[in-house]
Amino acid sequence: MRKRLITEVAGVIGAPVEQVWQALLKDRPAYEMKTELGDHTVAYQGGWWYRGEWSVTRHPEGARVDHRVYSVAGPYWAVALANNLFIGFGERTRESFAKGIARIANQLGCSARLT
Repeated sequence: MRKRLITEVAGVIGAPVEQVWQALLKDRPAYEMKTELGDHTVAYQGGWWYRGEWSVTRHPEGARVDHRVYSVAGPYWAVALANNLFIGFGERTRESFAKGIARIANQLGCSARLT
């Protein structure tokens, strides 16, 4: 599969990796189709171009969560045009990600921050 990185964001949640991982899996929208599940890594692919990859790793403050969004459709220019050249996409992804890790941190009774 050919994929092109569109944007990426990361944050830290002040809880153990396994707790964050389980909360992350429960927090995903039902409409997204899970395509791959690995050791603390999950990928969701939906629509005609979107692939989101999430991973949870150890961090001195708890767990680091990384999220990367890829285009898996070609040609890239068609994806970009269909998404308004991705203007503001990175910021919207960052805002959504920040809300998501804050929601998980709230469930786990700990802190969260973007890196």
